[in-house]
Amino acid sequence: MNIHKVLIGRYLFNLYYVGKVYKTILFQTSTYTTKKGVKLWRAGLIFSWPTIIKHNNINSDKRPTVAPTILDTADGVFDMGRYEECYNILINCKDPEDIEVKWRLCRVLYNMAKDAKYDEQYKRAIISQAHEIITSELERNWDNFAVHKWYALTLDAKSSIGGVKEKIKQLENVKKHMDLAVTLNPNDASLLHMLGEWCFQVTELPWHQRKTIETLFASLPYSTYEDALEYFLRAEAAQPRFYSINLLRIGCCYLKLDKGDQAKYYLKLAASYPAKSNDDHRANKEAAELLKK
Repeated sequence: MNIHKVLIGRYLFNLYYVGKVYKTILFQTSTYTTKKGVKLWRAGLIFSWPTIIKHNNINSDKRPTVAPTILDTADGVFDMGRYEECYNILINCKDPEDIEVKWRLCRVLYNMAKDAKYDEQYKRAIISQAHEIITSELERNWDNFAVHKWYALTLDAKSSIGGVKEKIKQLENVKKHMDLAVTLNPNDASLLHMLGEWCFQVTELPWHQRKTIETLFASLPYSTYEDALEYFLRAEAAQPRFYSINLLRIGCCYLKLDKGDQAKYYLKLAASYPAKSNDDHRANKEAAELLKK
């Protein structure tokens, strides 16, 4: 057995766990076998996106052609977690080509792909469908922040399916469209959190793993804890206490920057956050463990 391939496998395996990233990810990590029978982990930088991703509404010069009541109904059903019903409302509306319908279709397909009741093949199919829908809108709706946001999210999910090389290849492109989205709508808390998460995970990657990946695949982008903290704080300012993981990440960044008092404040908020989801429970636990140190 080639010892270099074994070491590479271990590095990629460790990468999955880097920074104690939460396992609320779109697809389970899986293995694949090389021609010589060496198993490598299909891993990559795993981002902790909010479980249900919404966005704040902003005024737009382009009024939707779909009746607001239809969109409001779809949004209400989505907020209740009834994704299939939301999908049916959207595809059966009078103008399914309207951009307000299309980005909502991407949103519901993206969240359906996180549901454990669907098998992996179906999840991959609907992520590809969501990405195709939003990709077709990029050119003619370049000034719509929702298009860039959902392009970034579906690209990240789609590239995760393609393995380490594809994931790394698309890292900069994912951030590019997140940046464009936040430029168009600087008050979207979930988007600001995702930019912070991107910076945090890129910064967390250990030097030896970074070098191994760059040798095997491609150059990785760089970031800092200061960059991540800025985005997390902006998310908190835009929508206070909107997400337990955002509070946790702020605390973690302050710890990394040796600012213990600020870290303790946000970690206490995360530890006592009302637990209504798996993310909340994990934030409670992680923050409580960090406070004990």
